[in-house]
Amino acid sequence: MAYADAVFDALGDPTRRKVLGRLRAGPRSVQQIADGMDVSRPAVSQHLRVLAEAHLVRVHAVGTRRLYEVDSRGVEAARRWLDGFWDEALAAFKEAAEAEARRERR
Repeated sequence: MAYADAVFDALGDPTRRKVLGRLRAGPRSVQQIADGMDVSRPAVSQHLRVLAEAHLVRVHAVGTRRLYEVDSRGVEAARRWLDGFWDEALAAFKEAAEAEARRERR
């Protein structure tokens, strides 16, 4: 569950959530991400580093530019972790429904 821990730690910061949100529209440079934000470009770079370590973003070079984009590995890790709650809720619902059915048959 190391991926999920790193993902949720990274997403605990509102600036990182905003950076990741800007990447939902597609790959962007640090400058494009930083434009209009209340943090400096170097600060955005630091946030991108944390997001990359959590496998939420990845970087690739296009000529002399470095473009950042969403990395599905971290997103999938978070989804799997959250799905565990759904699985538990469904199992509890099924158990409660079966118990109710048994009570009604008596």
